Amino acid sequence: MTLQQFLLILWAHRKVVLLTFFATVLTTVVVSLLMPKQYTAATSVVIDVKSPDPIAGMVLPGMMAPGYMATQVDIINSDRVAHRVVKLLKMDEDEVIRQEWMDETKGRGQIRTWLGSLLQKKLDVKPSRESNVINIGFSGPDAAVAAAVANAFAQAYIDTNNDLRVEPAKQYAKWFNNQLQVQRERLEAAQKALSDYQQRTGIVATTELLDYETQKLNELSGQLTQAEALGADASSKQKSGAADTLQEVIQNPLINQLKTDVARMESKLKELAGNFGVNHPQYQRAAAELSELKARLGAETARVASGVGTAGRVSDAKEAGIKLAIEKQKTKVLKLNKQRDEISVQMREVDSEQRAFDAVGQRMTQSKLESQSIQTNISVLTPAAEPLVHSKPKVFLNVLVSMFLGTLLGVGAALVLELMQRRVRSAEDLAEALGLPVLARLDSSRTPERRNRWHFWRKLLVDRNNAGGQAIVIREA
Repeated sequence: MTLQQFLLILWAHRKVVLLTFFATVLTTVVVSLLMPKQYTAATSVVIDVKSPDPIAGMVLPGMMAPGYMATQVDIINSDRVAHRVVKLLKMDEDEVIRQEWMDETKGRGQIRTWLGSLLQKKLDVKPSRESNVINIGFSGPDAAVAAAVANAFAQAYIDTNNDLRVEPAKQYAKWFNNQLQVQRERLEAAQKALSDYQQRTGIVATTELLDYETQKLNELSGQLTQAEALGADASSKQKSGAADTLQEVIQNPLINQLKTDVARMESKLKELAGNFGVNHPQYQRAAAELSELKARLGAETARVASGVGTAGRVSDAKEAGIKLAIEKQKTKVLKLNKQRDEISVQMREVDSEQRAFDAVGQRMTQSKLESQSIQTNISVLTPAAEPLVHSKPKVFLNVLVSMFLGTLLGVGAALVLELMQRRVRSAEDLAEALGLPVLARLDSSRTPERRNRWHFWRKLLVDRNNAGGQAIVIREA
């Protein structure tokens, strides 16, 4: 179908098109004027997703998720929020509403569920693009009621969001409280085991005591080394055999004095022998004094040499005693090491139980604070006000839509009528219907000359058509 054919069809059925158009527009206007007016009140809430949680002290990762805003929209549209709105506005206590519920449901179900579903049908929740603002709109026949319900939905959403945070915190706090009791019992058992072991062993501070005993062992080892050195020195001196070569003899002042006196007396004795002879009384007296000095020197040398031997024997006895003391001290230190390891294990267990107890206590305290929190990250940005102009019906918009729809219906009606009774509207229609080419078009003037010409061509057309011709002539309309 060409554009010319389409326009010819519309012109032929122009009355139907116009009648359909005006009927659609008129019906729309009448229905729009008769429809009850609807008022839409809107409130907006803003969600803070970047500020840290006041209790946890950190930004919760769930708030930064891409689906967080969509989740908040679903919460606003949920039955739980709708039921809370009914409770906030006390709609289930209104006798008129209860009677409507009884008439419609015959008392089946709950009135709060029924009212919630009605409110959800008139609720419009839209999140803003690229922002954390959510717009909550509600439509109703009464402007004041629409504003009240919109504000109630915002408040119910805030309360529900807070409940969704508080309820898990309450469960966590209860669970952590039970775990804290268990952990306290384990800590007390570990502390009691440590205390009992310390009382049984008599050890309070293992590190200081072990350090003291270890120092004592080191001192005994040092004494043993000294005793061994003294014993070895005394043994070597005894083995040398010459008492006058001992270091103690050489360094003894009394022996040195006696040696000096002996040397002096021997010199004097030689002088007396030269002067008086060996039989002189002075010589005899000097010889007696020299013999006495030599006797004293020998006795003192023997005494010092005997002291060296005694010191060696004492060193040997001391060395044996020190070795015995060292063995006892080693046993004591090893025992203390074992006790220290045992106490260290028990102390580490106590520390571990203490850390676990502190961690559970901290989490329980945090959960208790969260369960008692009344703060939320949602705030009302713009409360709903009573609208002054109704939002529905929109007469002007409905008329524009009806004009477009009436035009489509009129055109559709014209095309349907044309298909039901197809007619020739132009030369193209006739050529298409007969399958013959158009040779010429004749004007439809009523002059005799043209009328005779038309009869001629019409006769020619009939003759050709009857004879199976291949050409047609059409009169201009």
